[in-house]
Amino acid sequence: MPHMRKWRTNSNEIRVRRDFWPKIRRVLGRIPFAADLIAAYYCALDPATPASAKAIILSALAYFILPVDLVPDFIVVLGFSDDAAVLYMAINKVRQHIRPEHRERAKDFLDKS
Repeated sequence: MPHMRKWRTNSNEIRVRRDFWPKIRRVLGRIPFAADLIAAYYCALDPATPASAKAIILSALAYFILPVDLVPDFIVVLGFSDDAAVLYMAINKVRQHIRPEHRERAKDFLDKS
């Protein structure tokens, strides 16, 4: 079922490209893992990133931006714990593909925010 995986990856990429930045801007002050999240975003959209790594990252980012998840984001303290866990697992799987330039772009964004 490689075509299903490709469809899901494309669907996740569309959703992430459309909804990632608005969500980040809304929650930036409440998430301690913003730098990793933004670096993962840049990695996912980098043409040099292998398709398998992109699929993992895009799935984690899509979970982050979905309005409904395991622990609702509006719950103080716990709201983003599930998002952080999903992102942590995804980053550990693809760590070698998140390059210094992805982290630098994330740092630049955070410094301007």
